[in-house]
Amino acid sequence: MSASYTTDVFSKMLKIQLISTLLVATVLVFLSGFNASISAVLGGLSVVLGGWIASLIAKRGAKLQDPTEVLVNILKAEAVKILVIVAVLAIIFNVYHQLVPYALIAGLAAAAIFSGAALSKLKA
Repeated sequence: MSASYTTDVFSKMLKIQLISTLLVATVLVFLSGFNASISAVLGGLSVVLGGWIASLIAKRGAKLQDPTEVLVNILKAEAVKILVIVAVLAIIFNVYHQLVPYALIAGLAAAAIFSGAALSKLKA
């Protein structure tokens, strides 16, 4: 897998994550108000930030040939993504006092679900 292909895949995935997060936030602003919309955006951005940082790690290993090294690099990227998401969510819970938990989860879920769908539709 070339570095340019890896960059293209991750940029498309991040774009779809942002769009899905903004769609959820737009719906929630009308259904539950401004704080719910902001909560959804924050939830989605935690996934986007984690994915972006993981993509930087994955790109570093784009030229690896040994299957074991490739797998270890992918696992590192995934572990860092999860740690970033957890850290960002912890910060959000401690800083944003008007948080609407179900909206945060909706934004987070939209970004996570649509990122998997985006990756499954991309062709090598």
